[in-house]
Amino acid sequence: MKVLVTGATGFIGNYVVEELLKNNFDIIATSILPEKAIHFSWLKEVNYVQADLNISREDWFSFFGKPDLLIHLAWEGLPNYKESFHLERNLPSNRIFLKSMIEGGLKRVVVIGTCLEYGMQNGALREDLETKPDNSYALAKDNLRKFLEKLQETIVFDLKWIRLFYIYGRGQRPDSLLSQLDAALERKEKVFNMSGGEQLRDYLPIEKVAEYIVRISTQDKVSGIINCCSGKPISIRELVENYLAERNKSIELKLGYYPYPDYEPMAFWGCDQKLQNALNGGA
Repeated sequence: MKVLVTGATGFIGNYVVEELLKNNFDIIATSILPEKAIHFSWLKEVNYVQADLNISREDWFSFFGKPDLLIHLAWEGLPNYKESFHLERNLPSNRIFLKSMIEGGLKRVVVIGTCLEYGMQNGALREDLETKPDNSYALAKDNLRKFLEKLQETIVFDLKWIRLFYIYGRGQRPDSLLSQLDAALERKEKVFNMSGGEQLRDYLPIEKVAEYIVRISTQDKVSGIINCCSGKPISIRELVENYLAERNKSIELKLGYYPYPDYEPMAFWGCDQKLQNALNGGA
């Protein structure tokens, strides 16, 4: 199977490419910056194609060699969730790119969504819940999904929309929680400033996320919206304390230093029943 991975040099894309290689897929990897690609160990094992997906092209499907499957990870401007460019630039350019791929002949489409599409809803979030996005990023993703679902009414193609929850691991942005904690430990700081830490979230290590994305994408029994999650809520404080314990590290946690984010509810996690069905071949 020939698999196209957009955003291949991003945090998630790098791990997805590595996971696909483990499973002997024929990979076309693309990103906007070729100078970044040269730093990845998998470069010589894939067909790397530099491309700016914001540029209109009549037939993206042929440009990328007519892949059997697209795993679409590319999305610019994160983590600035509230910025208007998600709606003004990312949404229209993604619609044009995906429509060109599908009209060209692509039959298997996987797009990465976000748990923020659920908005400020608390508790276990199921895929059949009404979406209530309340920031530009989530609204753009939600609109893109609805556009693709509408397109399915006139063109036959399989769509899997993978809603990611929270991720941690090597290579994550320096401003992410655990990356900041690692930096504080490296500097031998005595105190780590954080929020109150009582908010409940759903976390997976990046290696597991990449495994799930590949397994969801390459199975043909379960389609539509699929949460990529652990299904197990954990408080931010417990996550940090477990992370320190696993590494035999210690630092004083200054709880309540930062306010809780205003774009997330206090307690939410993913329902993983549909995910497990996909991982188990639809059983």
